[in-house]
Amino acid sequence: MKLLLVEDDILLNEMLQTIVKPQHEYTAAYSGTEALLLLKHEAFDLILLDLMLPGKTGQETLQEIRQTSSIPVIILTALSDKETTVALLQSGANDYITKPFDPAELLARIAIHLRTSANTHNQPTESIITFKNLVLNTDNFTVSVCGSPINFSKKEIEILEALLKNPNRVFTKNHLYQKIWGDEFYGDENTINVHISNIRAKIKKCDPETNYIETLWGKGIKLQTTNKD
Repeated sequence: MKLLLVEDDILLNEMLQTIVKPQHEYTAAYSGTEALLLLKHEAFDLILLDLMLPGKTGQETLQEIRQTSSIPVIILTALSDKETTVALLQSGANDYITKPFDPAELLARIAIHLRTSANTHNQPTESIITFKNLVLNTDNFTVSVCGSPINFSKKEIEILEALLKNPNRVFTKNHLYQKIWGDEFYGDENTINVHISNIRAKIKKCDPETNYIETLWGKGIKLQTTNKD
């Protein structure tokens, strides 16, 4: 298996190389920018990613990785507070290990995630859904448009996912409300309207020339698969 080791501290990077060398191939990177460049030209099976990197932080690097890839990422961090670790996992990290760490524990975590990833890749997956210039990753609930990440609420992502998985289906507001909120619809369209409006506005900031959601008056909404203005 080939690993990408992203750590700006030269001594720590060399230590990581020493730890993984007996079992894995590896490439070393010393910044988030260098790591992202390597990922464009090489295939890796897992990334060890330091959190405190110069320039582009580890969390920012992780967010960019998750726009296009579900490769396992283990964060290396000196921080151990709950808010930070929860934020990392929500951003798409598969795991984290705090410094200083035991080499045997690090190798065990690497082995677990490589094994899990191999099992996942042997099964059909629809975790990455694309439509026009939009990419939705349903594994970590991230959305990007024209390569730029967009922050959507959980409900907004669920609405997008429903539309993207059924591109030719017209969703009535009644059905969409029951599907996303799991509750009876009592005719108050404001909740649905606000969420749809927010989705459109956020997408439009990144891709103002392209329409993604079409309203069919008296019927409902669907993806705009035709070239309408």
